[in-house]
Amino acid sequence: MYQHLLEPINAFLHCKSPQQWIDTAIQPQNLSVLLTDHLICELKAAQSAMFLIRKYAVDEESGAALLKWLKPYEDFAYRQVGEWRELADHEKLSKAMLPRSDSPYGKDLIDKMVLLIKEELHHFYQVLELMEEFCIEYDKITSSRYARGLLTHVRTYEPQALIDKLICGAYIEARSCERFAAIAPHMDKRLGEFYVSLLRSEARHYQDYLSLAEEISGSDISERVNFFGQVEAELILSADSDFKFHSGVPV
Repeated sequence: MYQHLLEPINAFLHCKSPQQWIDTAIQPQNLSVLLTDHLICELKAAQSAMFLIRKYAVDEESGAALLKWLKPYEDFAYRQVGEWRELADHEKLSKAMLPRSDSPYGKDLIDKMVLLIKEELHHFYQVLELMEEFCIEYDKITSSRYARGLLTHVRTYEPQALIDKLICGAYIEARSCERFAAIAPHMDKRLGEFYVSLLRSEARHYQDYLSLAEEISGSDISERVNFFGQVEAELILSADSDFKFHSGVPV
């Protein structure tokens, strides 16, 4: 029922997730690390989107409002401060995001990234609910090599740096979508249904990142997209001793 969402994603990605990763991910003993890493991935996706609009698009007051919005989530995840259930009542972003007068980037960047942040933080809370259901206590874990492996190739001058970051964001979201679909049929019914429910928003996120990169570039970016596709596939297909949601072939 969700194949129509996966067709463009599978065409965009340069490889499918290795069967060895899927086999490892669906093992009951790995559920704790899978959900915990998924939780942190949701927060990092929100942080990345916030960084982009704070650095490239909004005025100082809007940037401060974004920091305030994410702070309780960051306090819980990184400093283990606060009660996770209280996040449901956390004040949402109420201030309109205003673009800086000197920003060359349109309101489209702000609108797409603010929506993405809202959805990622909602998913963050949903994963915490699942962890409660499965009696998994939250504990901090180390980051995987995946995002770092992509971002190390980002160019250092603008607007190419922003374009590269957006392309990386597109690949991260697309891979998430592909992996949700790959493991959903093999998981507990409740968890499988949750992963399927995420497919629509994750599929749109990858398209939003890619369309923004094309819009900001104003020229053909296919060569750069292909470059990062090759880098991403290498990270997914190479041996990896650290099992995580975006890790490579388990050793």
